[in-house]
Amino acid sequence: MLEQTLQDFLGIHVFAFALTFVRLGTAIMIMPGVGDSFVTARIRLHFAVAFTLALFPLTVGYMPDPLPDTFGMFSLILMEFIIGIFFGGVARIFMMALDTAGMVISISAGLSSAQLFNPALSTQGSLIGAFMSITGIIVLFSLNLHHLLFAGIIESYEFFPIGAIPDVGSMAEMIARSVSAAFAIGIKIAAPFLVLSILIYTGMGVLSRMMPQIQIFLIALPLQILIALALMSFFLSSAYLFWATQFEDAMVFFLKTSGG
Repeated sequence: MLEQTLQDFLGIHVFAFALTFVRLGTAIMIMPGVGDSFVTARIRLHFAVAFTLALFPLTVGYMPDPLPDTFGMFSLILMEFIIGIFFGGVARIFMMALDTAGMVISISAGLSSAQLFNPALSTQGSLIGAFMSITGIIVLFSLNLHHLLFAGIIESYEFFPIGAIPDVGSMAEMIARSVSAAFAIGIKIAAPFLVLSILIYTGMGVLSRMMPQIQIFLIALPLQILIALALMSFFLSSAYLFWATQFEDAMVFFLKTSGG
């Protein structure tokens, strides 16, 4: 009797650990900060295992009883994988608002041709976009916004119970709304630079009509870069505060919406 009880206890807890690790590990692998490419896969794996060890005793109560068969096990793992990607992906989308803003600023400042590797996104990106993405991760942890990410993963067991088939249509709609909101945030951050570029190009056009013999491009481009960098020095702190506020509001709204 004792041996059977111990076997059932171990089976349930190993099952709970495995399912918890699938959801948490998937979200952690792509969420901002921990899931960035400059964090090695081994560190992400250790972090996911440690976080799962701390959390899975709380998720035992959400496990199906009795334990499913082999096919049911693989079905649950697949659904947990999808939910983990969903939560981590939404957080990543709102983080990419900074890269969008950086790209627009680079185009407005005349630095669009200056491309380099962006370690936060593992792709080629603009110079200012890479700078803003890396700095945004520092702001994320400095303001403890990563707590929202972990809180969302924990509360996801209330939003998406284990064994329930997630509503893929609603998830796709939420992803589309998140992309739209993140793009709008990026454009709002870069709005002063868009206005600046319009004024500069307007002045270049007027000067070119007044003095056609002058090479306007050679004169205006260094001035455009200098003015844009000067504007960034005054504007950047406010831009990060605005982004942090929008990121927090978006994640809180996302959690409330997911909770129904």
